Amino acid sequence: MAKEFICIVCPRGCHVSVDDLGKITGNQCKRGETYVINEMTNPKRVLTTTVKTIFPEVPRASVKTKEAIPKGLIYQAMALINQVVIEKEMHIGEVIIPNILNTGVDVVLTKEIRRKEER
Repeated sequence: MAKEFICIVCPRGCHVSVDDLGKITGNQCKRGETYVINEMTNPKRVLTTTVKTIFPEVPRASVKTKEAIPKGLIYQAMALINQVVIEKEMHIGEVIIPNILNTGVDVVLTKEIRRKEER
């Protein structure tokens, strides 16, 4: 039975099929073929989520993995990320969790964390 994929490498969104013999069709470029092979052998995703902070004006801050991690590790990664509480001012791009689950990928902040300035 053929497997169907929608390639997300570029905006084209090619509908790519892989037949029972492993023949790949429907991709309009080599990157689509590579994408499908990776999806079949070791799917990865960039994980985006939020972490708690101690600041009432920013109770949660957005974070993401700097690169894609194996899809099978998403739930374990979320369990670690959910334990984090930011207790200091931080800048976009600062590492929240280095080398999460020994993947070589850092979890980084994607939102500025600053105290609300008194006027």
